[in-house]
Amino acid sequence: MHSTDSVWIHCPYCGERIEIVVDCSEASQEYIEDCEVCCRPIVLSISVNSDGRIDVDARGEND
Repeated sequence: MHSTDSVWIHCPYCGERIEIVVDCSEASQEYIEDCEVCCRPIVLSISVNSDGRIDVDARGEND
């Protein structure tokens, strides 16, 4: 498994499809990343399963 991987998500504000880079060395993490299109803050909750599958929940800052 790579230490980082790319995942495509949709911005909860503008709906645009954007790519994020996930640190796969952490089983779960939560952080805020700004949308590269509309610049609004997206809260990302990420989990990496033992089989390497990445699950991402992307939501607005006040959701």
